[in-house]
Amino acid sequence: MKQGTATVVKHTGSHYLLSELPAWDLFPAVVRGRIRLKESSNTNPIAVGDVVDYSVDEAAAGAEGADVMATIDAIHPRRNYIIRRSTNLSREAHIIAANLDCVWLIVTMQFPEVKLPFVDRFLVTCEAYGVPVNIVVNKRDIDDEYSMALLKVFKEIYADQAGYNVLEVSAITGENIDTVREACKGRINMFSGVSGVGKSSLIKAIDPKLEGIRVGEISLAHLQGKHTTTFYEMHPISTGGFIIDTPGIRSFGLIDFKKEELSTYFPEMLAVMDDCRFMPCTHTHEPGCAVKAAVEDGRIAPERYNSYLGMLEDQTKYR
Repeated sequence: MKQGTATVVKHTGSHYLLSELPAWDLFPAVVRGRIRLKESSNTNPIAVGDVVDYSVDEAAAGAEGADVMATIDAIHPRRNYIIRRSTNLSREAHIIAANLDCVWLIVTMQFPEVKLPFVDRFLVTCEAYGVPVNIVVNKRDIDDEYSMALLKVFKEIYADQAGYNVLEVSAITGENIDTVREACKGRINMFSGVSGVGKSSLIKAIDPKLEGIRVGEISLAHLQGKHTTTFYEMHPISTGGFIIDTPGIRSFGLIDFKKEELSTYFPEMLAVMDDCRFMPCTHTHEPGCAVKAAVEDGRIAPERYNSYLGMLEDQTKYR
């Protein structure tokens, strides 16, 4: 019996592909029995990026040395992960990926137009589960007046006030692609965003040698992208490191959040909340609230504050 430790690099239903990273030598696996996580009810107890123990019954290969499916026996504790509510009003959660060095949230100002509540829910989840995140504004080759006005406001909210790294790129012209490529070296990266923002095009621009990355088109009927990535899958990049490509996400529901902790996942709120008159403060109705004062004087964007209020009121997914 051969035993070892490997990383899940792809899953399709009940079957998985594993590799003993940083080596890239894929082999198939299935789950032994029912593996469940203790902390919550998840639709997928094993996710791409999970480190697992596996075993292979080499005797079952027979004299011909036929391929034998490995068996996943246990999941190692996760250092972080991205999780969302699986369906509207559902109590179940779906883990997108685990053990990430960096998440790149891809947005576009137009085609499709950025939806700030989606961005906020994604960022809050990254903050809550300890995932480093960068925001990438793709399609910077679209530089009409309306797009540039949206970009100016977006950068004021997320770079100037919230403190996130916002990088402008173009998979078409190559603008700042080298910067992203260099930052991905030697790390496990996840690229995510709504459909149509150009995740697959961006990945192919980072490493043109990558195979299996499909590029889709924008649905003009709804100005939303057509899904091109069906499964969560990790790819090695030629400069070193790995990229997890994800299907376009149309909604992002929060899961397992305590209302009294929610504001701590907004960096610009966390920076001022110690000055609130009352603790704990929900930043909704209390007098002497430093967060509400920061909204009034422009230090916290009203768009972010409204997202916060929406999350307080509704723990179902955003559409």
